[in-house]
Amino acid sequence: MWPLGHVAVAYLCYALATRVRLNAPPGGVAVIVLVFGSQFPDLLDKPLAWYVGVLPTGRTLGHSLLLLVPLSIALYLLARRHGRAEYGVAFAIGALSHTIVDALPILWDPEETGAHLLWPVTPVEPYESGAPSVLELFLESLSDPYFVSEFVLAAIAFGYWRRHGYPGLEAVRGLLARVPPVADRS
Repeated sequence: MWPLGHVAVAYLCYALATRVRLNAPPGGVAVIVLVFGSQFPDLLDKPLAWYVGVLPTGRTLGHSLLLLVPLSIALYLLARRHGRAEYGVAFAIGALSHTIVDALPILWDPEETGAHLLWPVTPVEPYESGAPSVLELFLESLSDPYFVSEFVLAAIAFGYWRRHGYPGLEAVRGLLARVPPVADRS
């Protein structure tokens, strides 16, 4: 799944979780943490596999439940200690939804194993001819119905995000307002 799809799934899961647990829509900063969590597995694995070459594939360490579950628990406990437990919940939902959604193709693709879920206990097949390019992956994805479903999920998530009052947007605007402008170089 591509970044947009991961954000969409994470937001829909988190919106449901906050509705059930808190009877409220998602909160602003928590949504930013959620977005980061939804990208965390790829932000860790892709550079380490594709550019540094220390991981066998782009779905290993950051996609493994053996890392994500303890990390999510630790971040939750740390956030709770500082009165921000919801940030830990948001990260956990984002990161765990990412890795679970990446495992879904095992339901219809016999070549998929879901081995990344328990890496390094379960081995993954390393790249045969080096890391793929983003363009190659994108072009391969265009004919995949799973790829198209990401846009449907994104549209649904955007509708809910709008309905919830665009949580997170004000926090981002606030952060951007504090960034000093680049000096005029003319």
